[in-house]
Amino acid sequence: MKSYQVSFLALCSIIFMGCENRLEINPTDNLPGELAITSEANISAILIGTYDEMGQAETYGGELPLMTDLLGTTDQVAWGGTFSEPRQAYTKNLLVDNFFVETIWQNSYESINQANLVIDNIDIVTSSDEEKDRIEGEAKFLRALAYFDLVRNYGAPYIAGQPNTQPGVPLRLSGILDYSVPLDVARSTVDDVYAQIIADAQSAYDLLPSVNSFYADKYAAQALLARTYLQQGNYAAARDAANDVLANSGHVLTTTFDGAFNNDTDSSEDIFTFQVTSQTGINQLVNFYASQENGGRGGDVRIQEAYYNLFDDPLNDERANFFYISPDNDQVLSSKYTNQFANVTIFRIAEMHLIRLECNFREGTAVGLDPLTEINALRARSNAAPLAGPLTLDLIFNERQLELAFEGFLIHDIKRFENNVGSLPFDDDSLVFPIPQAETDTNPSIVQNPGYGG
Repeated sequence: MKSYQVSFLALCSIIFMGCENRLEINPTDNLPGELAITSEANISAILIGTYDEMGQAETYGGELPLMTDLLGTTDQVAWGGTFSEPRQAYTKNLLVDNFFVETIWQNSYESINQANLVIDNIDIVTSSDEEKDRIEGEAKFLRALAYFDLVRNYGAPYIAGQPNTQPGVPLRLSGILDYSVPLDVARSTVDDVYAQIIADAQSAYDLLPSVNSFYADKYAAQALLARTYLQQGNYAAARDAANDVLANSGHVLTTTFDGAFNNDTDSSEDIFTFQVTSQTGINQLVNFYASQENGGRGGDVRIQEAYYNLFDDPLNDERANFFYISPDNDQVLSSKYTNQFANVTIFRIAEMHLIRLECNFREGTAVGLDPLTEINALRARSNAAPLAGPLTLDLIFNERQLELAFEGFLIHDIKRFENNVGSLPFDDDSLVFPIPQAETDTNPSIVQNPGYGG
């Protein structure tokens, strides 16, 4: 069965209601919040609801990767849609009342609150130690993932070798069933938030099984650690985490580049995805990237010649030809999002290859594979000509753009490599999301990011 256990979603709505700042009237079939955490079945239901919450359009279901990629692009794509919020990201002119920025924040903290409720009440799970560990591990993985993208989007970049005491995001680590509890929590430092992410992900790795259907398993947690360590510039740790996933998870590259995308069920390459069916789940990326006949709006994100020019072997490289012309407006669109019911991929094995080869290159090591051999093995999957060498960081950065384009990586890779976005330096204030106005209006302990007033 692919879809989440939707019979639990009515129960999970209890938790959703408790996570909203708005005054709402409870439906007659809602239980009081305190009754939602009185049984193992209810704790499991809250966990299922956390997956559902995080896969919604406001975050991993579409708007989060869209906004981060538009913030990082200059001339590789054009925004042709009518929504003003993505246009603000595209023009690097985000406003504090940007609705997408606000709902990413709200949805992330709703998800964190649900994960907190599971973790706080994990002792209710008594059916077996294995079940208790699995539920706790999944909740910690989801909390770590939410905090990782919160801190790197709403906080200034993590810079290796410095204290990183710049404001991150509020760490809320206890579940709340109603808002009688004060919510005026100050922003923790970027360093402290990263420490929490790593602690949660490491705990998840220890608790989770090696195989866990389409839910998070130990290798999903390890993939998150690899991505986190890479963002920190902890290259040895990132290399070893990625190598563990590559060597032991059982996931392998799909035989073709095309095979990694638009899948109704997880492919061999998928380490972790948010599930989508015609009944549940959302793939909002299709809405923004696809033509109308493929379930989209006609192609809000249009591929420009500057992206095509990144390829050194455009005639043969499958990735350079992974586009189509929209019949709606003759615009060039990415073929990564043409199935509105495809799962939303969060971690795939190609990224682990890119992490391991980059970290081996930076560390002067050859764990798993020599970095030049590994980058050419990845390119061979797309029929791209092998690089002759010597390998450079510029080539590695470029390869990440060829392989991972339109998947939410661009702005964060730019910040890691300390490159510019057009004329803007990587640490420009405009390349960080503002703290949403709704948060600054209701939380007297929070401070706004530089460049956004307040």
